[in-house]
Amino acid sequence: MNIAVFCSMYDVAEKYRQDAETFARLLAKGGHTLVWGGTDQGLMHVIAEAAERGGARTVGVISERIKHTAYKTADEMVIVKDTLEMNRGLVERGDVIVVLVGGIGTLNELTDVLRMKKNGLLDGNKRIVVINTDGFYGKFKEQLEKMSREGFLKKEVMDSVHFAGTPEEGMRYIEHNGN
Repeated sequence: MNIAVFCSMYDVAEKYRQDAETFARLLAKGGHTLVWGGTDQGLMHVIAEAAERGGARTVGVISERIKHTAYKTADEMVIVKDTLEMNRGLVERGDVIVVLVGGIGTLNELTDVLRMKKNGLLDGNKRIVVINTDGFYGKFKEQLEKMSREGFLKKEVMDSVHFAGTPEEGMRYIEHNGN
């Protein structure tokens, strides 16, 4: 299965690095392919390196503007015009979408995927898994639940997102519910 991962390209706290590395190791152990933003920086470097060490195929989709930061040993590197094309490239290539911790860019990617799901632009069976390390996305989950309860978010969109407390839980969910 191709697993598209959205995450930070910044260096972050060790607890986030550990979960990113654990997820990538599980991805590789399961025989899956990593599809990610292609950079050799921050958490993106961590997941690429761990997936590669585990024997996983790695496919980067990176924007022209930051191609100088591309992960050098990826099995495949796709260079696209901008971040909009990068996000779409990840979504199109992924059988499932995983969101690790990240900043504004990662949050934008997650909400874009949810918007695509809402508007019927995303395969109805494509699952979205948020690895909620140390409760990082807890308030976001609460906001989505409130939006769903109050009629701002369709039930099928809410049901397409699974919040996992650990990388292990996330991978179990993917392997039992992925495409």
